[in-house]
Amino acid sequence: MQDYDESTYGDLIADVYDQWYPRNDDTAATVELLAELAGDGPALELAIGTGRVALPLAERGVEVHGIDASEAMIAKLRDKPGGDRLPVTLGTFSDVAVTGRFPLVYVVFNTFFALLTQQEQVRCFRNVAAHLTDAGVFVVEAFVPDLTRFTRQQCANVSRVAVDEIVLDVSHHDPPGQRIDSQHVVLGADGIRLLPVRLRYAWPSELDLMAQLAGLRLRDRWAGWRREPFSAASSVHVSVYGR
Repeated sequence: MQDYDESTYGDLIADVYDQWYPRNDDTAATVELLAELAGDGPALELAIGTGRVALPLAERGVEVHGIDASEAMIAKLRDKPGGDRLPVTLGTFSDVAVTGRFPLVYVVFNTFFALLTQQEQVRCFRNVAAHLTDAGVFVVEAFVPDLTRFTRQQCANVSRVAVDEIVLDVSHHDPPGQRIDSQHVVLGADGIRLLPVRLRYAWPSELDLMAQLAGLRLRDRWAGWRREPFSAASSVHVSVYGR
């Protein structure tokens, strides 16, 4: 997928992101657990986006800082009530280019996988570790890879059907690179719109090893934000790493 960089996804999807991924009961559970882990704060969100999680967390009284590579996503955050009060750094979140230390650093909704090489992902863990307080934790929400989705390393699904729009998800899988190149293909009255996304997935055990390389260890792993038990049948995980 040529001409794709760290800002491409956010810049192209920013105008419909909140419509596609609105706040819901899962968001409330996410904020509840993060507020507990943040304590007196502050907290740092990697890939803060439009503030879907950061803003309700700030409403709970937690001081939230953020990083994002997309100016369009940050602009959407700034347009929301309270969005102009959150300190946000423009940049690649693997660099964690902020000052200070945090009792909580978190990345949600599979966004850790937006770092497209193992080296970038390891660097992110190391930079996060350098910004954690002694008792601080790094929380990662991500899917558990399911390679059965792909036939001949390809996958196509209909994700949405409406009166005036159809959304198709089309993906290509690169097993050696653990990479997935996808397009949300939006077919509407105004024509065709393409919203690309690239991911480099990692297995939970691989994330645990990245944490070890950064001087962290796995403290907890759940199958969701309500602390559901994690098992071989779990499709997502919420993993908590600390010193």
